Amino acid sequence: MTAVLVINSGSSSFKYQLIDMDTETELATGLVERIGDGVGHARHTATGSTDGRIDQTLPIPDHTAGFAVMIEAFAQHGPTLSEADLVAVGHRVVQGGSVFLGPVVVDDLVQGQIADLADLAPLHNPAHVQGIIAARAFFPTVPHVAVFDTSFHQTLPAAAYTYAIDTALAAEHSIRRYGFHGSSHKFVSEAAAEFLGRPLAELKTIVLHLGNGASACAVDGGRSIDTSMGLTPLQGLVMGTRSGDIDPAVVFHLHRKAGLGIEELDELLNKKSGMLGLTGNGDMRDVEDAAVAGDEVAQAALDVYYHRIRGYVGSYMAQLGGLDVIVFTAGVGENSPIVRAGALAGLEGLGIEIDPALNDPFSRVPRVVSTAASRVTVLVIPTNEELEIARQTLGTIGRTPPAL
Repeated sequence: MTAVLVINSGSSSFKYQLIDMDTETELATGLVERIGDGVGHARHTATGSTDGRIDQTLPIPDHTAGFAVMIEAFAQHGPTLSEADLVAVGHRVVQGGSVFLGPVVVDDLVQGQIADLADLAPLHNPAHVQGIIAARAFFPTVPHVAVFDTSFHQTLPAAAYTYAIDTALAAEHSIRRYGFHGSSHKFVSEAAAEFLGRPLAELKTIVLHLGNGASACAVDGGRSIDTSMGLTPLQGLVMGTRSGDIDPAVVFHLHRKAGLGIEELDELLNKKSGMLGLTGNGDMRDVEDAAVAGDEVAQAALDVYYHRIRGYVGSYMAQLGGLDVIVFTAGVGENSPIVRAGALAGLEGLGIEIDPALNDPFSRVPRVVSTAASRVTVLVIPTNEELEIARQTLGTIGRTPPAL
C-alpha cells in the first residue's frame, strides 16, 4: 500500500484524508475543529471499520495539539500510518500568487514564501502555514507537498487575468486575477473527458463548481483560460455569503453614505452578502425549500443566482469559441436538480437542454443530465479535491499515480 495524507488547514480547524494511492480509495477521514476555543471537537472515521469511528470533545489549544489528536486517532482506531506506508503529506494552499506555478515540495524557504503571500489571502495562507508547521513536526521523515488552488489558472492569458488599472500600481501590489478552486476544476474537467471517452485535448468545457463558495471555469483542452474568481475568492458568482461581482463604486457609496469602514465593508461583502444577504439564509437547501413553498423573496434570490451563472456560461462560450460540455460539481452543483435546471433554463437556443427525467433523480455517480438532442452535453460529476491533491503530491515526489 502507498498512502498519501491530505491536509486542509484552516485558522481554527483542519480536515484530513488518508488515501491509498494504489487503488485511489479513501482509508480514513477526519476533522479537528474549534481549535483554541477551550473545548475542541475531533472526528475520525476509518473506512470500512465497524469500530473505526470516534467523535470526541477535548481541549485543543493549537494546531500542534490538534495533530496529536489526529495521530492518536490513527493509532487507536486505524489504519495505523505505519501499516498504510505513508509516503507523503499533501497540503491544500489557497494562494500561490505568481510565485508557485504548480505543486512544490515544502522546505523552510517554501514555507516562508507561502507565509509571505498572506497579503493576498489573509484568511487562508496563515492558517495553511500553521498546518504545515505542525505536520512537518509530526512527520519529519516524509516529504510534504503544497498544492495550490491558483496553480491550475496559471494558464490564463494576460487578457483574462489583467485588471484595467494603473499597470505600475498593479505590478507593485501583485493585483491580477488568480482564480481559485483549481484542484476541483482540474479534477472535474479531466474526469469529464474520461467519462465521455474523449481526448481531453479536444474538449471545450465549462465547469460550474457550486458550493457555499462558487466559481466557473472555462477549460480549453485541459487548460484554464478564464475563471470567475479574481484577486480573491470574492469575485464572480453569487455564493452563500459572498456577493460575487459588484460595482466597485458600491463600496465608495456605502462608505460615504452609510459610514461603513474598510473592515465593515469586507465583512459585508464576504460574510453577510450572497444568498444570506438576499434571503437571511446562506444555506441553498433552505432557500430552495422556501422557494418551493412559495416564498417570493427566496425565488427572487434564486433568480439572481441563476442570472449570474447564465451570464458566465454565455461569456465562456464566446471565450472558448464553442462548447462541448458543461459540468456541475460541488455540494450544490452535485445535489440540486432545481439549481441545475434553473441555471441553464432558457439556453436551448445555444444548444443546451436539460432532461428532467435524467436531472431529477439523486445519484452520487457521474452522469449525463442533458437531452439526447442537446448539442452541449451537460454532466454532473462529483469532485474529489483531496484525491487531486494526493495525485499531484505523488507526482511531485517522483512517483507515478496508478493507471486504474
